[in-house]
Amino acid sequence: MSTKRSIFAGVLLVCVAFPASTETLQDITNQAGCPGCRLELMSLRGLDIPNANFKKTVLREADMKGVVLPDANFVDADLRRTELEKSVLNGADFSGAQMRGADFEKSSLNNARFGEEADLRATDFGAAELRNADFSDADLRAAFMRRADISGAMFRGAKMRDVDLERAIASGTDFTDTDLEHADLSRADAEGARMARTNLTAADLSSTNFRNADLSDANLQYALMRRTNFSGANLSGVTGLAKKRLAQACGDERTRLPSGFSIRPCSHEDTKD
Repeated sequence: MSTKRSIFAGVLLVCVAFPASTETLQDITNQAGCPGCRLELMSLRGLDIPNANFKKTVLREADMKGVVLPDANFVDADLRRTELEKSVLNGADFSGAQMRGADFEKSSLNNARFGEEADLRATDFGAAELRNADFSDADLRAAFMRRADISGAMFRGAKMRDVDLERAIASGTDFTDTDLEHADLSRADAEGARMARTNLTAADLSSTNFRNADLSDANLQYALMRRTNFSGANLSGVTGLAKKRLAQACGDERTRLPSGFSIRPCSHEDTKD
């Protein structure tokens, strides 16, 4: 008898934690979210709820294109392969959420929080607005962020190997202690970026604007620096720097380099791209 009661109690706990997906769009709107619900594969287009609560909600592979959910709570939610293209999610909290393969293309996520343990591997942030967003310690390996606006965003300690940041706007962005090995930052605008101790091994930095950026103690081994602009940048203490690679970059009299290195001045040809 006690065994049966234990099993029955366990079933009840599962039901409470994961309610059946009987909620309609109107139900979700009326209750300002659906925390802990199972809404996988559902069509949720048209949701427009400020401060919505989707904490621990299973939204895997749901269609949420164009939703307007500013300041929403997605803490520990399952958003794997969820369609969120062209959505408004400014100020949303995705801490601890599973978002591998999610589509945030052209979405607005300014001031959003992702943070530690957020799984963003292979996530699409192409042309998204991510100004002042917090990705500290997040897993962004192989994420697509081409032409995204990440100015002022925080990526401290994030895993960003193989990330695509081509033509991204990264002015004032903090990449301190970030792993950007094999990342593509070509033609990105990283003026004033903070990249101390960043791993840029084999990264593509072609035509990247690093004016006044701090790259002190960064690893630049095998990094491609064709027409890279280091005017006013701090490269003191960098490792892996090769003279023949630095010769393809340019800078000015304010560029700080390790002892024994020099850099040619930038010309009009360096800014054509």
